[in-house]
Amino acid sequence: MSRLSDLLRTARQLNPQLGADLELEIAALTKRRSFGLVFERHQPEAVELPGRPVRRGDKVRALPPHASAERADQRLWRVVKIAPSAIGAVADLEELDQDDPETNTRSIDDLVVVAEFKDTIYPGLVETGRVQRGGDKPFHTVINAENFHALELLTYTHRHAVDVVYIDPPYNTGARDWKYNNNYVEADDDYRHSKWLAFVERRLKITRELLNPDDSVLIVTIDEKELHRLGLLLEQLFPDAVQQMITIVINPLGQARRQELARVEEHAFLLLFGNAKPSGVADDLLTTEDAARTASGVRWERLLRGGTNARRIDRPNLFYPIYINPENHRIEAVGNPIASDAQRNSVPERLGLVTVWPVNTNGAEGRWRVSAEAFRAMIGRGYAKVGTYDGKNDRYSILYLGRAQIQRVENHELRVAGRDSNGTVIVEENVTRAASVVPKTVWNRPSHRAGEYGSGILRKLIPGRNFPFPKSLYAVEDILRPFVKDKPNAVVLDFFAGSGTTAHAAVRLNRQDGGRRQCISVTNNEVSADDQAGLRKSGLRPADPEWEALGICDYITKPRITSAITGKTPQGDSIKGDYKFTDEFPMSDGFEENAVFFTLTYEAPLSVQHNRAFARIAPMLWMRAGSEGRMISDLDERGWDVAETYGVLANLDHAEAFLSRLSQVTSVRLAFIVTDDDSAFQMVCRDLPEVVVPVRLYESYLQNFEINTGRTL
Repeated sequence: MSRLSDLLRTARQLNPQLGADLELEIAALTKRRSFGLVFERHQPEAVELPGRPVRRGDKVRALPPHASAERADQRLWRVVKIAPSAIGAVADLEELDQDDPETNTRSIDDLVVVAEFKDTIYPGLVETGRVQRGGDKPFHTVINAENFHALELLTYTHRHAVDVVYIDPPYNTGARDWKYNNNYVEADDDYRHSKWLAFVERRLKITRELLNPDDSVLIVTIDEKELHRLGLLLEQLFPDAVQQMITIVINPLGQARRQELARVEEHAFLLLFGNAKPSGVADDLLTTEDAARTASGVRWERLLRGGTNARRIDRPNLFYPIYINPENHRIEAVGNPIASDAQRNSVPERLGLVTVWPVNTNGAEGRWRVSAEAFRAMIGRGYAKVGTYDGKNDRYSILYLGRAQIQRVENHELRVAGRDSNGTVIVEENVTRAASVVPKTVWNRPSHRAGEYGSGILRKLIPGRNFPFPKSLYAVEDILRPFVKDKPNAVVLDFFAGSGTTAHAAVRLNRQDGGRRQCISVTNNEVSADDQAGLRKSGLRPADPEWEALGICDYITKPRITSAITGKTPQGDSIKGDYKFTDEFPMSDGFEENAVFFTLTYEAPLSVQHNRAFARIAPMLWMRAGSEGRMISDLDERGWDVAETYGVLANLDHAEAFLSRLSQVTSVRLAFIVTDDDSAFQMVCRDLPEVVVPVRLYESYLQNFEINTGRTL
């Protein structure tokens, strides 16, 4: 039911004639031609909060009994009183939004708290894990939360501080992939499109508060189902932005559709704010790939000869074994050519090594491009390496720098920046033209195939766990690169994080240029529709540990990001396979990055004001200070602490010691002062170092959320 219908019903109840007159006028208005995007802004959304303790005054829904297949009661109740009983705590309930409300009494174990989006929330965070391999680098953060509320939280920690927002919202195809007010939106829902627009609009309004107005980018991917409506919505919400759309081929084989052409593409809207513009990169993403790679960038040739004159009998002296250490992907030795009539299985294997022969995928014996002697010399100079492992055909590729590339090194067009752990040269472009290409608006690259480089990579990272339609890792990497290439400290936000591809792309970009970018990923812990049915049959329901363990955040996002950084699967095995394209290296190497995982909590304002919720507010202070270094989570008996980038003072009697420590830590940027006394706050501020910005707690926190940012519903 739309918001307008709700208001009309209320008007009819209060004054039947007034309701009838309003209905006639509205009917006349809807017959007129409207320009631009017109849709019904539905009643504010509500989200269930499984696991959140039930408090007096809360809005709640009654859960169905365990092992029940019946639909949950969708009515909202207010908790009037909580009292002990023989069966545990019970709540007296009163039905909401009714002229003659019912009353009820239920065990609090059978209630779930509900937050409506028109309500003011006071968020906090609880850490649920972390992975640290990046030294003093900032942390990537993953927040398990309803994304509307997480966006509100970020208005306190990152207002106007985000450089890139990349989101992949539900495509509204009619599949059971998203909910409105706790109900799946089906294909036959008459309000499907307006519900989707209202759903997206609310989140985009808050997004504007997070983007840096002077230089930032909003990227929204979509398919054709909501393409045009989304374009109009973005124009209306962000009239001052420069807007473009790109088309990305994600499935060259095409997805068959009944009575339609096979779909091969999806789309992405780019909105550029302030002075934002794309930086030059090495590939325009449309030009024939070989031509683009030859014109700029470093090309490693395959040692296996292809095309004509490529058989063993054509050049017998170029048929010899190469021995690889599968643990570190190092070429350990190069054998000698064998006689033209000798069988390759007559050559003994070497202990602990894999023998690689020039054999084609069809099993035919081929030949290498260079002699064994010349190839040994290339290895010595660092001009040869092991390429990717082809699991389907159980074979390694061998790569080397050809004469043209070596000539570019000698002409200083290519620069040897160093050597990797195997002694292979790390070669970089040394001319500006290597990064002078602006991507085009149609992209066609094999690396953007969603099946191979989305689902395929996810299967390697978290074997046995399925997620529908993950993005190609390299497609997300390519769409971020032009907008963060010149921002090594960029903050990237994805509040439809799904499997965590955006964070994964950010850590790859950091590895390529030594950046310290950080990604904030937000996803809920919704269990898939198919899994829900099976769990309910097993007698489970939301908030049960077995149920929550299969939620998207805990089952997919967190383990995917952890595995990417550590190089190990959730089972502790080294990840098989290699990364490809911009830089090739074993996935088991992982990344030198840090990540921390949080769950959003809902705090009581009085607890915050009286400093009783500091442990849950503490992560927000740390995030506001840059998400790096030590987190101040406990002020102990001193009542103050100073970390690398911020300090917190709760006991003003110890202000002198606090200020003394602040002056010694030159990297501190923020000082949080806990006081309700304005004169005391000003006194501390006067003695702060000039570079330190004071923030008053908990006034700044409470005011931030009481403003109801983004709640024009």
